[in-house]
Amino acid sequence: MKYMTDTLDFQLEKRSVVTLGKFDGLHRGHERLLQRVLEVGKKGYETVVFTFDVSPLVKLGTRITRTLLNNEERKILLEKRGINTLIECPFVSELIHMEPEDFVKKILVKQLQAAYVIVGPDFHFGHERKGTPELLQRLGQAYDFQVEILEKEREGDREISSTWIRETLREGKIEKVNDLLGYPYFVLGKVVHGRQLGRTWGLPTINQIPEDGKLLPPFGVYASRTFINGEEYLGISNVGVKPTVEVPFAGVETYLFDCDKDLYDKIAWVEFYHFVRPECKFDSVEELREQIQRDARAGQEYFAVKNGAVVWLP
Repeated sequence: MKYMTDTLDFQLEKRSVVTLGKFDGLHRGHERLLQRVLEVGKKGYETVVFTFDVSPLVKLGTRITRTLLNNEERKILLEKRGINTLIECPFVSELIHMEPEDFVKKILVKQLQAAYVIVGPDFHFGHERKGTPELLQRLGQAYDFQVEILEKEREGDREISSTWIRETLREGKIEKVNDLLGYPYFVLGKVVHGRQLGRTWGLPTINQIPEDGKLLPPFGVYASRTFINGEEYLGISNVGVKPTVEVPFAGVETYLFDCDKDLYDKIAWVEFYHFVRPECKFDSVEELREQIQRDARAGQEYFAVKNGAVVWLP
């Protein structure tokens, strides 16, 4: 996949089918857009996702929010999905003040060579968000590209959205989060050194410090599955600050069942499946050790009940 970031200087060489948006969390609603983009792409068009390196609302200071995906996680998911080109455009003054028709002429027509543009019904673009899907359709007729407006994916009486998923994640309903996403919520990051207490107990763990801005599940212990260098490990993960040993930052520490390899500096993909218990402070490290053993049994029992039905979807 071609990946263009932090630049307005991009130029496609062939006509394309494009979808545009923030894509701060790739969920079942986005999947409808991606499926249609890939379907149209079979006609010989380059498939393109156009987004921003930060949320426009965050950049403008109107809202500060943690995201479900960081840029690297989003890139990996889109590449696995089969998208040809991902453009993370910097949300700079030139774009902020660009009128809707100028955006269409300069970005969509000239630089992206759009033949098809596929968006949702709430898509807005241009200065002060004055561009609407209906305006995009009219401009498409004027500038020779087709526009499709896809209805939102719904569950029950509610539209599936990143906002809903963030709310659900903050409530600790990880199974529901995974259902709305269409895949397990995960953290991607390098394995870093911890205090190595687990190793001295025969319970070696891996530690990650998620990228700033990544929304973490509520602090606690989760049944998890980890991928490192193509290998898969079941385990349990503690999300939080580990109050018993007083770590001054929020991180993810994962005990991998049946693994004692040296995994420092490897990249780990940790998926969360089931909430086991909230994070808490113990009176001694011995109590902590005993609790980790109980947590491990709970995690093993969870995956035993699943009986191999866990499937990685991305």
